[in-house]
Amino acid sequence: MKTTKNRWFIALSAIAIHLSIGAAYAYSVYTNPIRDTMGWSTTEITLAFTIMMALAGIAAAFFGSFVERNGPRKSAMLAALLFGLGQAGSGVAIAVDSQLLFLLTYGVASGLGMGLGYISPVSTLVKWFPDRRGLATGMAVMGFGAGALITAPIAASLMQSIGITTTFYILGISYFLVMIAGASYIAPPPEEWMPDEMKKNIASGKTVVKKDLSQLTAKEAVRTRRFWMLWTMMLINTTAGIMMISVASPMAQEVVGLSAAAAATMVGIMGIFNGGGRLGWAALSDYIGRPAIFLLFFVLQIIAFLTLPVTTNVLLFQALILVVVSCYGGGFSNLPAFIGDLFGTKQLGAIHGFLLTTWSLGGILGPLLVSQIRERTESYIPVFYVFTALIIFAFFVSIFLRLDIKKSEKVKQQKQTEGIA
Repeated sequence: MKTTKNRWFIALSAIAIHLSIGAAYAYSVYTNPIRDTMGWSTTEITLAFTIMMALAGIAAAFFGSFVERNGPRKSAMLAALLFGLGQAGSGVAIAVDSQLLFLLTYGVASGLGMGLGYISPVSTLVKWFPDRRGLATGMAVMGFGAGALITAPIAASLMQSIGITTTFYILGISYFLVMIAGASYIAPPPEEWMPDEMKKNIASGKTVVKKDLSQLTAKEAVRTRRFWMLWTMMLINTTAGIMMISVASPMAQEVVGLSAAAAATMVGIMGIFNGGGRLGWAALSDYIGRPAIFLLFFVLQIIAFLTLPVTTNVLLFQALILVVVSCYGGGFSNLPAFIGDLFGTKQLGAIHGFLLTTWSLGGILGPLLVSQIRERTESYIPVFYVFTALIIFAFFVSIFLRLDIKKSEKVKQQKQTEGIA
């Protein structure tokens, strides 16, 4: 079957969707203007963001089977509607001075749209890039990480010139249009599709196709130990990353005496490493494999968390924080490709959704752990040792997963050899 779709345009469409929903991470730029204009407390304003982030991970799991049944286009269009309405509706909530409506629009509607929009294009991208799974998903997820970097200055400028309400209207409509444009081009490739170059390389013997370990449905996948090992690795990697993101500025100021201005600069650079890590680590995984990438994540983070409490060097302290943040971003970008390697692409979207429950849980556990430890000990130093223990545990889980994969590959190879004989 001939296809008129260009896989790089499919990738751009996915990036457009992820850039839009990733803009929600720029939420902090709205906090002070809303508080000063409406008189709402910071806690009340932040609650909308908390609801949105919690719902995003839950929605990803809930909508996984919906994406598989209805396809990426319809799913992404519904995501555009939910997210666009949530953002524009926030302007209505501000206009009528309704905190409840703000929670329902920015919190609930945007959270549902974010979760659905996150998983909608990913399984399709994996199918379009059988030769570069890591790079493909890395591009999309990098877009998610970069959304806030683009939106934050635009939103801040708009609020100063035209006010908060109109800013939400303009941005909500813009997100909707960009997401609809991306959704309108997305479509899965024909069955067993491969790029021409990959076909030539296979025919010449230059490339050997590595078959997926299995082809499982979502229900079958969650019954395997490999699923829960990957889930555990993602939960710990995500919890460590979100913990670091949530307290990086005050932690650096307290532990190594970084100035407030320098800490703010570091936070901005963290956004670059979060987005860059998503693309860089995912692209590297196409060459060294997803199991090796996760092993590397945990080795680097063990070194980082053991060094952070004993270093007094400001630059080294910041560099180690950036390493942890890049591993956090890289975990998300490698996840879809890893799912394809382990469980196939039959129901990748649904399996991806289930594994993204670690996103919501990590978003709760990371800030909770660091705040409780800091409050009880009056120091950030014990935080590093607690997370060292967690990362060491994840490291061993990743070793067991790698051994399990090798064992399964050996059994599969033996069966194929016996079948030929």
